[in-house]
Amino acid sequence: MSGTADDSREKLIAILQLAYSGELAAAYAYRGHWHSVRRQDERDAIRAVEEDEWRHRKFVGEMLTKLGSEPKNYREVRATIVGRTLGVLCHVMGWLVPMYGAGKLESRNVREYETAARYAHDSSQLDFVECLLEMAEVEWDHEHYFRACVLKHALGRRLPLWPPPPPKETIRRSYEIEKDGLPFQPDMPCVAEPATPTV
Repeated sequence: MSGTADDSREKLIAILQLAYSGELAAAYAYRGHWHSVRRQDERDAIRAVEEDEWRHRKFVGEMLTKLGSEPKNYREVRATIVGRTLGVLCHVMGWLVPMYGAGKLESRNVREYETAARYAHDSSQLDFVECLLEMAEVEWDHEHYFRACVLKHALGRRLPLWPPPPPKETIRRSYEIEKDGLPFQPDMPCVAEPATPTV
């Protein structure tokens, strides 16, 4: 493996370690979030987001194992504390703040998995690429849902929102352009359809 490929592999491991613990924090936060809302459709949608986060964590963990790596223990502890704390705070912060925070977080997650897909390609981990792109698309759906929720709120429409991600179809298109149309190799099982309903 070339020096560049080695560097990409190390960057891939680093971003997957962050994502693995990040998904734990997010899942716990969403568990508290869906328990805090009153409308059944919102409870169902946010609960589906939680399920997506657990699923993503499983896939990222499998990738780390295949790379001969593992999560960072201190990040796991911190993620548990942060996620559970946010889950509790959802019950006292009202409706808008958790929706806003979730949308902003999910926007970052889209880019995180897109970046991981590029590192996977550059380190010859081609069997990871499809799964990582699918997870980026699911995170895009999450961001879309929470943005729509914020914009339904009178105060939310007056708040400065985080920058919107590019259209969903650009996730794969930009990858294909950058990688000269490399065909995907979906050898690693991944979620085929997002559990989260789009708005």
